[in-house]
Amino acid sequence: MENNQLLITQKDFNKLKNEVKKAKEESKKIIYSSEDDELNRKVIEKLEINILLLNLNQRKDFQKQRNSGFNQVMAKTMSKKRIILGINLDEIVEEANPKKKAEILGRIRQNITICNRDKVNMKFIALKDKNQRNIYDLKSLGLILGMPTWITKQF
Repeated sequence: MENNQLLITQKDFNKLKNEVKKAKEESKKIIYSSEDDELNRKVIEKLEINILLLNLNQRKDFQKQRNSGFNQVMAKTMSKKRIILGINLDEIVEEANPKKKAEILGRIRQNITICNRDKVNMKFIALKDKNQRNIYDLKSLGLILGMPTWITKQF
């Protein structure tokens, strides 16, 4: 993760507001991550963040649909506010179980479809330095997962 970026994982909304305000004063890019879907929606509607980072490995899918924590309502809001959807590269690289990795990649593909529909930008984010990949690897992975070229050009 770069120096001018700040990862916030606060679960209390009032404390979260203060952290975002402080980070804005320091002119840092704000990456927000949480497991709580309702809180994620509230954050993108009410606060000025730059990237919403979704964690996909702990989720349970519904019977006939994947549960990626992202939907069309969130996509429309993120498109208006120009918030980027972050994909956690650490989950993909570190997952040893092939079945779990396939589920994570399936959820990412679903998110790519929704983002493409509403013109939401996406970005791969590696929180650990050992999981960093070069730009060409990330573009290739994005294209394989179904990202349109207008998203991969902005990596």
